[in-house]
Amino acid sequence: CIAILCNIYILSAQSFVPYNEIGLIGGTSYYLGDLNNSHFNSAQMGGGLVFRRNVDRRFAYKAEAIFCSLQADDRKNNDPIAQDRGIHFKSQLYEFSAQVEFNFLPYEIGNSLYTWTPFLFTGGSVFHFNPKAENSTGTWVYLQELGTEGQGTPTYPEREKYSLVQFAIPMGAGVKFSIGSSANIIVEYGLHKLFTDYLDDVSKTYPGAVVMQPYGQLAQEMSDPTGTHIRDQQRGDSQDNDWYSFVGVTISIKFKNNIVDCLYD
Repeated sequence: CIAILCNIYILSAQSFVPYNEIGLIGGTSYYLGDLNNSHFNSAQMGGGLVFRRNVDRRFAYKAEAIFCSLQADDRKNNDPIAQDRGIHFKSQLYEFSAQVEFNFLPYEIGNSLYTWTPFLFTGGSVFHFNPKAENSTGTWVYLQELGTEGQGTPTYPEREKYSLVQFAIPMGAGVKFSIGSSANIIVEYGLHKLFTDYLDDVSKTYPGAVVMQPYGQLAQEMSDPTGTHIRDQQRGDSQDNDWYSFVGVTISIKFKNNIVDCLYD
């Protein structure tokens, strides 16, 4: 009995050995901004790669590369104001993030004592996007270079063309489940706070046909697709930046870091 109790004590007191895992994440993404304020509206598929460093049973560091698509369309909105605006966009988004995760419960892959936990995460990311829209001939054209709100024109010298590379703060929550001795399944929901209002190419006011005329018919059309608005009429809400969300399921595999890990497996 004493030997059994000693073994139990030794096993329970055994120090945690940090370990790494790598996996694939797949899910759905959607955008929130001037053209959409409803969660999960116009959701698109996305996916990526995940690397996680578990430093103890409560904390982990994560590097994540995500590819997803975002879109919204005033023409499909029941709101007559949105229909009158008639703006739409879609964009592919590539994001790399560094995050920290906190487990509410002690968690360790392959340890029968710590098989699941809810968790929170946050961090920082850099992403690339490039919104485009369909013109009257059915051709999809990139919008940033057109300066649809008068960016780069003498009339609006304070309006510069927005950068297609931006920073964000991902934050969210999820649940982890240990599967067998070396794998887990993670379900998570994340919102990404952006520092740009131009994910959808919409933010401020219409520049007007006269301002856009020197830049060509295409620039005029994409600035005001319905042709029903005058200069400085509201086009978007510049007081609120855009957001995007990613809901995903990760399947990841634990792998050995060094020979020391083998002694604990």
